[in-house]
Amino acid sequence: MKLSPFALTLTLLPAGQLLADTFERDQALKLPDVLISANRQVEARNDSSAANTVFTRDDIDRLQPDSVTDLLRRVPGVQVSQSGGRGSIPGVYIRGTQSAQSLVLVDGQRIGSSTSGDSNLQHINIEQVERVEVLRGSRSVIYGSDAIGGVIQIFTRRGGEQGLQPRMHTGFGSNQTWERSLGLSGGDERTRFNLGASLDETAGINRTHESYPSDGDHDAYRNKSLSLSLSHTLTEDVEVGANVLDNRGKSEFDSPFGRYDYVTDKSYQQQPYNDFNVSSVSSYIDAQINEVWKTRVELGHSENRETTLDKLSDERSVFNTYRDSVNWQNDLTLNERNSLMLGGDWYEDRINSTTAFDEDSRWNRAVFIQHRFQADSFSTELGLRHDDNQQFGSQNTWSGTFTVPLNPDNEVLLTYSEGFRAPTFNDLYYPDFSNPDLKPETSKSYELQWRSQLTESSRLETSLYRTDLEDAIIFGSNSRPENVASARINGFEAALKQELFGWQSHLGVAIIDPRDRDTGHTLARRARRTLSLDLDRQFDRLGLGASWQAVSSSYDDLNNQQPLGGYALLGLRSSWELNREIQLELKVDNLLDKGYSRALYSYQGSQYGYREEGRAWMFGVTWTPEI
Repeated sequence: MKLSPFALTLTLLPAGQLLADTFERDQALKLPDVLISANRQVEARNDSSAANTVFTRDDIDRLQPDSVTDLLRRVPGVQVSQSGGRGSIPGVYIRGTQSAQSLVLVDGQRIGSSTSGDSNLQHINIEQVERVEVLRGSRSVIYGSDAIGGVIQIFTRRGGEQGLQPRMHTGFGSNQTWERSLGLSGGDERTRFNLGASLDETAGINRTHESYPSDGDHDAYRNKSLSLSLSHTLTEDVEVGANVLDNRGKSEFDSPFGRYDYVTDKSYQQQPYNDFNVSSVSSYIDAQINEVWKTRVELGHSENRETTLDKLSDERSVFNTYRDSVNWQNDLTLNERNSLMLGGDWYEDRINSTTAFDEDSRWNRAVFIQHRFQADSFSTELGLRHDDNQQFGSQNTWSGTFTVPLNPDNEVLLTYSEGFRAPTFNDLYYPDFSNPDLKPETSKSYELQWRSQLTESSRLETSLYRTDLEDAIIFGSNSRPENVASARINGFEAALKQELFGWQSHLGVAIIDPRDRDTGHTLARRARRTLSLDLDRQFDRLGLGASWQAVSSSYDDLNNQQPLGGYALLGLRSSWELNREIQLELKVDNLLDKGYSRALYSYQGSQYGYREEGRAWMFGVTWTPEI
């Protein structure tokens, strides 16, 4: 494989000097051994204190996932619980924490809904993604609210080498599923760009087993996506850029509960669907002030809009949230052993809804500082953050990591970190079902990591951790949220990357014990054991791969009365390069046609599992003509 000059530079530089040039961020996004999200700057993965998993565009093309959530199931310590196939709402649990307790970013911008707390990851089109980084463990010192369980950052596609590189992909598969995308990227020594558009459509599946006759149809899904990235070097020391991602479409779903009219004392059938829009816009300026000081300013705007409608009635509900943000970060290289990061964040959330919230906007501002020290026999990292929120006042968090290299191939990291999650607008201001006196949820986490380069082609990364949650928000007996719950999560996870007889293998294992500290019950929808294995090999022009994912049983409710069975899924994939421009892809998911559910729903006093797709296939053609 031919390496770019930048990749060769990374190979030759010692770890301490790796990625000193911040103006290679676009190129760094294409490399597997670097990390950006942990400290908002490019660094070597091995130099980061965060347990992390990285998927590059090459990984995405090899694994052929149909969504970002499909990709996340391969991360040790991450569980995904969906409610009925493609386009359905996912619950993403990082290290046993709930979805709203993990932060999701697109090109540095928060995309979660400030009303529900959902990130709507199911609507991020995988064809517009360059890279996904997953940080496991609290990063509230760097990002503030929501980053208790971890951080998921999605980077949109970037321009590559000089010249123009067009691409086109089309695919067809089960359930009348179509995938279509077009893209063009390129640039020169000063400017790089990427423009992409895609359209995904599927007739879907009937997501529920038992429901009203009106819900007996398949639930279709349609997603139109557009992405744009542009960066330009003004001088040797200054770069500016902008990134845009827009996903919008329609998602049908089942409502087995029907609609009840208290005036007429009648129940009515429904055929509901959502018109959605998840978008983000960001711009930045990077400047190398001098040999010591680098600075970066980011401006961002994101929108999470959803309108729920019904084919059988005139009902219509709107939940639109908007967020503006500013981030200023400064990185100071004090000397060979000491570096300092300090900066500030500001963002404001606003709501436009058919529901009359008691408050429809709030702001948050914060300052943070982190010091890193590198000695010959150990290194340290110490960070502190102060948030000031218009609703709940101030919150302080801090974290510290102590790293000891046992030898050139092994190191041990000991970390303590604090985190918090601000209540959502639904928690605070939803009419008749809210509590404006809520405090933020808080956490304390302890982690021991061991990282080992077992052989030249084998690497093992393990983590043993404990997270204590306090003031967790649950709905009390008065149907209003309260700060009354607490939880304790113990866990172990391991990731093994190895090459054997030409096969590339990625194994992820996680064991967790997530418990409510008051009742001793297992937290809902958290399986105690998960395993993910990917095997791939390239035979000249032919690529073959297989995936196996196993999830143990869990419970759908807090009282542990509604069990969810465990399951194992097997998938196969292949690719064939007809020539330098055309590649064929074929994959089969859930090869053994396993029936399983990740979530339950109630209907007429009984519990049923949401349907997930059975055996499903997809055939695709990718054309990358040379110009």
